[in-house]
Amino acid sequence: MSFKSIAIAADHAGYDLKSKLAEELRASGYEVLDLGTGDATTSVDYPDFGKAVAEAVAGGKAEAGVVVCGTGIGISIAANRHPGIRAALCHDETSARLCREHNDANVLALGARLIGEVVAKDCLHTFLKTEFAGDRHTRRVEKLG
Repeated sequence: MSFKSIAIAADHAGYDLKSKLAEELRASGYEVLDLGTGDATTSVDYPDFGKAVAEAVAGGKAEAGVVVCGTGIGISIAANRHPGIRAALCHDETSARLCREHNDANVLALGARLIGEVVAKDCLHTFLKTEFAGDRHTRRVEKLG
């Protein structure tokens, strides 16, 4: 495992998938910092949860993050507004692998209304096991900072 501690959060639309992913992480031996939301029935604002994960990762409380909303778009935008965060919205294993290899992404964003649980878990495991390739990608990632 390249990461040991994972911060995870979702809005109401992503709650069910977030809960399943948090359970999967714990079963795989990761330390999980669950930053909410606490249920799928109370409408909440995705920027609050993207911010919470971004602050946890940037502040060193977790080594990586996972954010989930209906499409994954809004929560990834929210997370990316924070310095040092490279949140990548992924829809399959290839995008999960490449965002780590080429972009050194430190937050995985998923859309609960767009992908199923199996694909989400595949993305999660691929994201967490893939190392940054470095080399020519380093100078590009540095330009993102």
